[in-house]
Amino acid sequence: MAGIYVHIPFCKSKCRYCDFTSFPDKLCFAESYMACVYREMALRQKELESYTFDTLYIGGGTPSVVDESYIAMLVAAARKNFKLKEDAEITIEINPGTISAGKVEMYSKCGINRYSVGLQSAIDGQLRELGRTHTLNQFITCAKLLKGKNFNADVMIGLKDQTADDVKKTIEVAAAFGAKHISMYALTPEDGTPIYSDYLNGELPDGDEVAALYDEGYKRLEELGFLRYEVSNFAKKGFQSRHNLNYWRRGEYIGFGVAASSCINNVRLTNTFDLDEYFKCILSGHLAVIDSEKIDKEGQKEEKIMLALRTAEGLNIDEFNAEFGGDFLKDYGAAIKKTCEYIEIFEGRLKIKDRYLFVQNSIIVEFLRG
Repeated sequence: MAGIYVHIPFCKSKCRYCDFTSFPDKLCFAESYMACVYREMALRQKELESYTFDTLYIGGGTPSVVDESYIAMLVAAARKNFKLKEDAEITIEINPGTISAGKVEMYSKCGINRYSVGLQSAIDGQLRELGRTHTLNQFITCAKLLKGKNFNADVMIGLKDQTADDVKKTIEVAAAFGAKHISMYALTPEDGTPIYSDYLNGELPDGDEVAALYDEGYKRLEELGFLRYEVSNFAKKGFQSRHNLNYWRRGEYIGFGVAASSCINNVRLTNTFDLDEYFKCILSGHLAVIDSEKIDKEGQKEEKIMLALRTAEGLNIDEFNAEFGGDFLKDYGAAIKKTCEYIEIFEGRLKIKDRYLFVQNSIIVEFLRG
């Protein structure tokens, strides 16, 4: 099985923390852009005819800012060009300020069965500080439109002046209004984004403070019946994101649109980040790939370990040995010894202990050194 990702790079305005490829001033090009995405799919149809796709994820940007008919045509184009499973998980990211009953109705009719809602915070002041264009009330309206549907709510920690109570309130609001899945991410202030100046000025929580916020959020999520299955992702039983699980299990995926990435047959492809260049390539009948990298065996091993150890299920040792040969416990004996306080090996799996999962990078790096 494999996944499809489509990048919709348009939004109403750029959030202060956003480092993604998105264009708040180019929505007028949405129709032309979507036509190019449909064409890009057709260009790759022959290459991918042997694949069966289990998921389709429409991300951004803000996909819900474009006309809903374009999204319906996008799902139809994916079904036309590729083998998309009948029960495929089809997700769209939405901003609470750009949704309507008509859009939800169209999304449901075209087969979208999962929604990822950018809540971020239940505190309006924090939303304004982040540059978000929605309010708590708009999230509540959005959640009511999605009543009975499968939706995820994004929660961000590490915000300016954020308290543990703020984090818990946001989680409680998301759960109370029907979220079956909650993603709790730490704000990463990237150089070049407006919020980076807040970081330089010491206005954002430090690492220890963010870890404490995470711990409080984790406890509240557990109390509300959300199970952690990846460091930042929590779900009610049976509502894990199949699309993201495919990434963490190092499955194959294909990406369409500007800045989208693909990984097929251990070759990673990256599309151009330039909108004009994307148009030029696709309209001339060529793919818009600017980078192609063959992942060697050592790189495959590192990716497998790094991704698996982010998850609650950890690394399946027998599966690793079967895929790459060798003896994992011997080959990585030094790393296991060095990190023994933070990991556990149980029923053929190596995993990071629950209480250390949030700081997994410092543990994983030991295994990447072999």
